Amino acid sequence: MKTHRQLSQEHKNLIRRYLLWAYKSTKESFERIERKTTQLLIDEYLLAHLAKKGARIPDEFKEYIAQKRKDEKKLKFTDTGGKELHPEYVYLKNRLAAIEAAIKYFLGTKELKNISKLYEVEFTRRILEARDH
Repeated sequence: MKTHRQLSQEHKNLIRRYLLWAYKSTKESFERIERKTTQLLIDEYLLAHLAKKGARIPDEFKEYIAQKRKDEKKLKFTDTGGKELHPEYVYLKNRLAAIEAAIKYFLGTKELKNISKLYEVEFTRRILEARDH
């Protein structure tokens, strides 16, 4: 059996495309859950900052944060106490780590950094071009 270093350029290209797709799709799924945690961190900071400044805080914003907190717990944990991680969340986290290891193995650490950068650039572009406001 050939090692990954002995593969033809065509096979290496196929491997790269598959790993790029696997990274993108898995990272999107994982980040769909992780975004809730990140957004909560920021929204709670905003809420505290506004309260400290004595600003009027609409009830809708408080309800929005409360709902996001519930959604995060439901996606990330199996229990309401937030101690038992949801199996799907654990799977996505482990799958992403395995894909990153495969990219390093087949394509090298430099290519993992490149793929990660491509992902960040693409999602930043999507955010900046979004017209849903």
